[in-house]
Amino acid sequence: MSEPVVLLVSHGTMATLEELPEFLASIRRGHAAPPELLAEVRRRYEAIGGESPLRRINESLAQKLAARTGLVVHAAARHGSPPLREVLERIARAGARKVIVLPLAQYSAPIYAEAARECAADLPLELSYVPSWAHDSALLSLYANKLEQALAVFGKPVRVLLSAHSLPQAVIDAGDPYEREVRAAAEAIARLANVQNTRIVFQSQGMSKGPGGRPMPWLGPDLDAALREAAADGETGVLVAPIGFLADHVEILYDLDVEAKARATELGLELARTESLNDDNAFVTILEHLVRTAA
Repeated sequence: MSEPVVLLVSHGTMATLEELPEFLASIRRGHAAPPELLAEVRRRYEAIGGESPLRRINESLAQKLAARTGLVVHAAARHGSPPLREVLERIARAGARKVIVLPLAQYSAPIYAEAARECAADLPLELSYVPSWAHDSALLSLYANKLEQALAVFGKPVRVLLSAHSLPQAVIDAGDPYEREVRAAAEAIARLANVQNTRIVFQSQGMSKGPGGRPMPWLGPDLDAALREAAADGETGVLVAPIGFLADHVEILYDLDVEAKARATELGLELARTESLNDDNAFVTILEHLVRTAA
């Protein structure tokens, strides 16, 4: 098979809630989640219907990208289902030798590339990688378009919170460029959408404890602090633009649509958010360009 195979790699999710202990253990590098963490995460998934749509969205992306490029496209997960290692084994068994790895995490592409490299170490595959694409001009424009559309629906002046997933502060302190890349992208999106009343926030902090059971410092400011600030400043509405995420998942459907919305209501704020990119055809066009450039 001379044509390369494309592999979309996402953070991942579970196929069913029964996989939750294994899923969390994978995220926690093999350490079992304590009962209280299992219960809280289960509660959040149950609040959004018992499952995340992420796997279905990624499968749809793979199908659409295959139709656009004429290449075989697989979707795999670093954690959860379908497992990255199993998908790579399937690709090798099918006779493919060249694989283009496209991380569905624009700010953390090197980490996802390394995960694929480790999983394929003993397989007869030649992997190439789409590098960090956080500042792809078409991607920034698409986020800006989503922001403009949401502002038009809101119909009144609001504060815009440009959000991304938080990371442990220790990761940033060790030199990870994540925060710099997020802030640069957020500023570019705000310029493209011509909005000034903005804040950059980091949401969905982890629930794990640090050494000795002490709270673990996470990259901030967090979403709750930004909502309290907006209320204190006399704002009546807040629009969250989760520019650190590509698709709907528990961080969007629960952390924003349930938890943040309830907190905003407590503070007297109306809260809405921009639509996720999901399997939007404009987003597929961006992925197609990345693949053709890497091929």
